[in-house]
Order: sequence, then structure tokens, then C-alpha cells
Amino acid sequence: MSHDSLSFLIVKWLRYLFPVFTSDRADREHPTDEPEQSLDRSHDGLDGSGWARFGRLVSGRRSWILLILALVFTSAIMAWGTEKTPSSAPNSLPNEAEAAQVATLQQEFPDAGVAPALAVFTRTDGGTLTPADLGAAAEAKARMLQVDRGGAEEPPGPPVFPSEDGRAAMATVMFDAGMSGIPLNDAIKDVRAAANEGLPAELKVEVTGGPAFGADLAAAFEGADFTLLAAAALVVAVLLLITYRSPILWLVPLLVVGIADRTAAIVATRVAELLDISLDGSTTGITSVLVFGAGTNYALLIVSRYREELRRHADHHTALAIAVRHAGPAVLASNVTVVLALLTLLAATLPNTRVLGFACAIGLLVALMYALLVLPPALALSRRGLFWPFIPRPGDKDRSVSGGWHRLASGVARRPVVILLATVPVLALLTAGIFGTRIGLEQTEQFRVEAESATGFETLREHYPPGLSGPTTVIARTDQAQAVTEALAAVPGVDEAQVSGQSDSGLTRWRVVLNGEPSSTEAFDAIEQIRADLAPIAGADAKVGGPDAQQLDSRQAAARDLLVILPMILGVVLLVLFVLLRALWAPLLLIVTTTLSSFAALGAGTWVSTRVFGFPALDVSVPLFAFLFLIALGVDYTIFLVTRAQEETPTHGTRNGMVRAVAVTGGVITSAGVVLAAVFAVLGVLPLITLTQLGIVVGIGILLDTFVVRTIVIPALFTIVGRRVWWPSPLAKVKDPEPVA
Repeated sequence: MSHDSLSFLIVKWLRYLFPVFTSDRADREHPTDEPEQSLDRSHDGLDGSGWARFGRLVSGRRSWILLILALVFTSAIMAWGTEKTPSSAPNSLPNEAEAAQVATLQQEFPDAGVAPALAVFTRTDGGTLTPADLGAAAEAKARMLQVDRGGAEEPPGPPVFPSEDGRAAMATVMFDAGMSGIPLNDAIKDVRAAANEGLPAELKVEVTGGPAFGADLAAAFEGADFTLLAAAALVVAVLLLITYRSPILWLVPLLVVGIADRTAAIVATRVAELLDISLDGSTTGITSVLVFGAGTNYALLIVSRYREELRRHADHHTALAIAVRHAGPAVLASNVTVVLALLTLLAATLPNTRVLGFACAIGLLVALMYALLVLPPALALSRRGLFWPFIPRPGDKDRSVSGGWHRLASGVARRPVVILLATVPVLALLTAGIFGTRIGLEQTEQFRVEAESATGFETLREHYPPGLSGPTTVIARTDQAQAVTEALAAVPGVDEAQVSGQSDSGLTRWRVVLNGEPSSTEAFDAIEQIRADLAPIAGADAKVGGPDAQQLDSRQAAARDLLVILPMILGVVLLVLFVLLRALWAPLLLIVTTTLSSFAALGAGTWVSTRVFGFPALDVSVPLFAFLFLIALGVDYTIFLVTRAQEETPTHGTRNGMVRAVAVTGGVITSAGVVLAAVFAVLGVLPLITLTQLGIVVGIGILLDTFVVRTIVIPALFTIVGRRVWWPSPLAKVKDPEPVA
């Protein structure tokens, strides 16, 4: 369906709600209180097209009715319920992965339903534990067992397990495996408090293990949604204030985008509940950032065109209608591009990736609705004085033929080859930052803030065999137990393998301790070797799971998703550009430059993340998410620029049309890019390194798109190719006047 057809259907539906006020007769019956200029509607675009009718609808004298309808709609959404604050980390293990199957099979064993937390005791001076210290540790465990842990029972055994070096002791405390979120966080707090109560001053205890990691994540995300919202709103408010240089104008888009963000959060949460989908803290954080960033970009584009038209028309309703008519298609096209790109994530194997695509797509559709149906009526109601003290008036200077952006664009048009030779190699060089970087964060490396579960895990590593802190689990058929035991004993990377339980369904479970450090290459090699050696055992149906196996399966799934989904994203974006521009060469050039910019951003962002901020590795999910946002959002600015160039080309030719497009959109694209980059940087207030890395990479990429690709590279390419860039559209026949303006 074309853009005009879509807008026509929207207008036709809204006509049933209130009378049409956009006809010439309505204009005569309801004159404005401002002097009306004579309009050549065929020139301004206010003809019978769908977007022209839509523009008059959302900007006319009765458009305040839309604001009332929006208020009713928003109130109904708020009454539907508030969004729940997720307190979990993203689920990065595919359901079909072998490690996930092991987690499911665990439910068939007698001790199913419990998860061990590990309390590790050490002396503050690093010395050897004395018998009195071991006794104090045993007493601490007894106190911990008095805490309500969801009814989990402790298996029989020694209270503590001293390390071989004698400088640490470990105690296990079982939790109900079904506990999560706030209940789990409270239980871990109580256990930690009980362990420290009465503990000698020379002893230190740290509680780690699966339940402790879950609780620390819940605590880290507690209140994070409010912090993220406040930080994003503050960043947007400051940048809008600087952009508009008005003490009141910035409030309108900020309020509209803020309401859209809260509405999107509630809608996404409720739809997820209906579909039995779990949203995690990372997903809601990224969705909120995307809604704030994209919504603000839409507002900047509409307001920028509105201000431009106010310099040509005395009637602010007419100026706003023309602005919506010309900016609306670009906003819709950019939104559709990003939404379709996000929906490609539904083809991912990683659950957190699929959920992110679902939630962000909903968020962007809500942002589009508020940008096109709520923002224009709010601007119409606020009138021209909203721009005070720099109120645009008819006859003001036309920025498309003067100014710094025009001089820059003209310089690029005069020396396009030199410009490309100076910029493209730099972008290619930036991609080298990804080489030599370790991919994949360990569980203890996920936190950007200090967490006792992470420090306790490191303490366990120092005093116990590497694989003991996170043993591997093997489950196979009991009738092949002997063969499985012999095979495990023969694997080079296995330190020990012991049977740890049997189920009534005929399964046996082994607890396997590996020689390699957790999440190391040696550990992954051992996991793959175990799987390879157990696979030929007929009838064993052996499965290998545990922390290292989960990490390995997640990384392999992430690599698969990147190889499969990245081409899908590029294909979707290219298809949208073909439909939008109705040309062959222009979309191909744009997709190549956007891809190069994305690789450059990933390289530069990786270098900054690991060398400047000192993060130990790049998380496996960052490359895919970064490419998604960089390509989809980068094309946003391409659409803003190139659609304006299309508008200018019939009159001024391809080269001059691009120069004028850069001159007019340079300011708004720069503002939009800075806002979006800053909003993504706000992800750094959340507690996970993954989100901080994503904010760094996307922020750098957006700035590259804004200041290099959209401003220099694309204009240079269009100048070199000339009018053939529009082939086979009629614009390919428009000759360029000489000299370049």
C-alpha cells in the first residue's frame, strides 16, 4: 500500500468522527484570525493527494478534537494498567539448545525445584582458616538455613567444604528454583544478613551462585526504569532547548514523546502478557530509548519543516499542513523501515533477540501514531508564538541558498572525488577496531556495578578447582550409564565426573568438573569434546548442560543469528528504499554507505568499549543489535535527506537539488543525530555492560552517519553519479544547470 493510500484511509476513517474542515468551503466558512496569503496549492502540495488531506486534517482549526481523542486513548491505556518493572536479565539461551534441554530434564530428578547458592568464607588478612573459623562458618550456615528460601530443603552433608589451600570454606544453601524478582532479592538479602550476623571480624562471607546472581540483577534493575526515563527526558529536554532556542517550544515535543513512551511501555507489557512473553529489563530499557530517540527525531523533522513553511505563509494552519504533507511521508517511511527491520529479529533463535524485536516494533508504532496524530494538533493549538523569541515570519531569509550547510554542500559538490578519497578509507580503517577483541562476557562480567555474586564467584575461582564453581551437567539414559562414565573419564579436559542423581524416568545425572577456567576456550573445547565423545554411544541420548555449555550454546546461536538476520535487515531496508525512491542506483549506493558506516561504528565502538572503558570483552549480542539499529536508524537520516533531494531535483537538478537538500536538512539531521546518540548513551545508566556497550557503538555510529555519511559521503556519491542515480524514475531525465549553486 502506498503512503498516499494509507493516509487517505486514515482521513476517511476520521471523517466519521467529525466534519471535514479542509475543503475550500470550510476554509471560507471558518476564516483564520491571521491574514491569509494567496496559495498556489499545486505548488505547495495542498492538492487532492492523501497526504495533503491528512496534513489539513491534523493541523486545521478543529484539530484540537484529535487532542481530545488522544487524551481519551491515553487515559484508557493508563487505566489498562501500568507497565511492570522487569527485574531479570535477558534470556539468551535458545529453547532448542542442548543446554536448555538439560535444564528441562533436570526437573525429572528428585532434587528438582531447588537451586544452590554458595557462601564462600575467607579471612580478611588472606590467611589460612583456623578450626575456630570453620566453626564460625558452620554456625553462619545454620543461621542462613533459618531464612525462608521458598521452602527448599537442604540435603544431608558436611556444613562447609574447606579448600585444598586451607584459605577458604564453601557452604551451599538451597533456594526454591521458582523464586525470582523481588521475593528472591529479599531472600538473598536476608541470607546475607544472617550469614554476617555474629560473624567474627576477621572473617568475610560472600554469597554467590545462581540465586545470588538473579537477586543482584533484580536489585540492579530496581528503579532502573525511572532512572532511564528521567535521564532520557533530561537529555532530550536540554538538547531540544539548545536546538530550538525557545523557552517553551521544547515542551511540546517532549510531552508528546514522553506520553508516547509510557503508552508504548504499557501496550508492550500487556500484549506480551497476552502472548505469554516475558519482557526483561534490557528489553524495556532499549525500547524506551528507541521510542524517545525516534519520537524526538520525528518531532524535529516535522517542527523543522513547520518553521520553514512559517517563513512562507502567514496562516500557521496552512504552514503546518504543508509541513505535515512533506515531512509525513519521510516520517512514515523511516518508521516502516525500522519496524520491518525489527521484525526480522523474530527469525532469531535467541529468545531475548526475538522479544526485543517484538517490543521495539510496538514502541515505534506508538511513537509514529503520536508523532503524526498528536504532535501536529498540539502545534496548531499552540500557534506561531510557540517559537518565541525567534518567531519565523513570512519573508524571513531562505536558508536553502545561504549559510554554513550550503557552503559545505557546495564544496562537496565541487570536489566529490577528493572528498570520497579522504573519508571512505577512514571509515574502512575504523572497522579494524573489532579485530583482536574477545567476544562474549562471562556471567561475572555482566555487571557494570559491583555485585557480591560476581566478587564471590571470583573468590571461589581463587581457592577451588576452576570448574568447581560452575560444574558441567551431563544427563543420559541409565542403561548406558557405565559407557557414559567411561567416556567422560577419557575426555582430556575433564578433572572429575561423578554421578549426582537418578530419576524415576530412567535418567542418570553426572556432575562434571572441568580443568579450564569458566567460559574459557579450554572449557568450551572440553564441552564440545564431551558432546562429540558421548554422541556415538547408542541409546545413551546424552545431553551436556551447565554454565559453560549455556555460554557456548548462546554464542553459537548469536553467531548464527548475525549471519542470518543481518542480510534480512539489509534486504528489508533495500526493499523499502526501492519502493520509496522508485530508483535502482540510489538505494544501492545508500545501503552500501550505511553498511560501511555500521562496520566502522562497530569497530570504533569496540575499541572505545575495551580500551577506554576497560570492559573485558564485547558481549555476543552487541554486534547484531548494533547493526540493526545503525542500519535501520541510519537510513532514517538518509530518507530525510534524499526525499528532500527528490523534492528539489525537478527544479534544480540532481547536484543542486542535493546541495539544497543538505542546506535545508543539515541542521535538523544534525540535531536529530545528536539527540538520538545522546539518548542511546543514556543506556549507560542501566547496570549491564551489554547495554553500555550497545549505547557506545550505536551512539558513535549515529554521529558518523550524521556528520560524515549524510553530510559528505552521500552528497559526493550523488554528485559523481549524477542524474543516473534516479534511474529509472523520471528524475533521471532532469538535467543539472551549470554552475553548481
